[in-house]
Amino acid sequence: MKITVIGTGAYSLGISLMLSKRENNQIMLWTESTDTFKEFKKTHQVKRIFNDITFPDNIEMTDNMEIALENSNLIFLITSVKYIKDVCLSMKKYYHNIPLCIASKGIDNKTLLPLSKIVEDILKTKKICVISGPTFAIDLINNDPVALAIAGNKKCIELVMKNLSNDTLKLRESTDMIGIELCGSIKNVFAIAAGILKGLGYGESTGAFLINESLHDMKKMIHALGGKKKTILSFAGVGDLLLTCTTPKSRNYSFGYLIGSNPSRDVWMDYLNNNTVEGYYTLNSLYKMLKKKGIDIPLVTLLHNIIEGKMEPQSLAHFLITKA
Repeated sequence: MKITVIGTGAYSLGISLMLSKRENNQIMLWTESTDTFKEFKKTHQVKRIFNDITFPDNIEMTDNMEIALENSNLIFLITSVKYIKDVCLSMKKYYHNIPLCIASKGIDNKTLLPLSKIVEDILKTKKICVISGPTFAIDLINNDPVALAIAGNKKCIELVMKNLSNDTLKLRESTDMIGIELCGSIKNVFAIAAGILKGLGYGESTGAFLINESLHDMKKMIHALGGKKKTILSFAGVGDLLLTCTTPKSRNYSFGYLIGSNPSRDVWMDYLNNNTVEGYYTLNSLYKMLKKKGIDIPLVTLLHNIIEGKMEPQSLAHFLITKA
């Protein structure tokens, strides 16, 4: 079957390799970059992402959306959150109710809607599911045992599980699509906080303190925003939070580390200009969403104020001790 993967970032490429394990699958990557397309066509590599990986023959690439979606049986949407709306608008002309799996994580900054709602509204489809969990692209590529939570349309879930699960990737179904989406989004915000603490010089015990408090806040937000409290225990919840909050392999954590270790706001902004930090984008969306709905999560407000330069990074450790 033909499977289309929209996006050519590290995670898109990792998921594509997982899908390519089934020999009957033909994977079509879509990129907006003509240079990336030309490089792949010539070398079957994407050196800006993975310098030493040559992709198998059942993975192809195009920079033409019509070709990408033509005769496709399943779509994976894996682009930066801020581009989701524009990408869906580009897809709309060629999209015909094809089952679609969202692997991007975040909340739209303008509408304050989850990505599944953005996709549903633009593409006029209910055939949507989401995946989220503790998986770095490099770990997918190295064939380390990893796991993801999946939720959404039943037929879409069945199709994704059939084609994505394999000898190194486990999928566990959830009935809470809102909760899975929120977990995948919110954990990136708290990963920035974890990085800040590490950048300030605090040890693992303080990091664990933050993770524990973050879990309580995540559960409160999920419930207040329409999800189920128990979803915090899924791969998308505690699993992904632990992963993202404990390693510099996470760009969210690395961004936070820079904030904690370097007082120059110009340095922070330079990092944002050169790296995709979904937690930064999501923090702005989450802050506005919580304020609009009257939900009080002081840690989110504090992080927003730190990044906006209204409070010092050192205030984070003091907040943990004094928080009720």
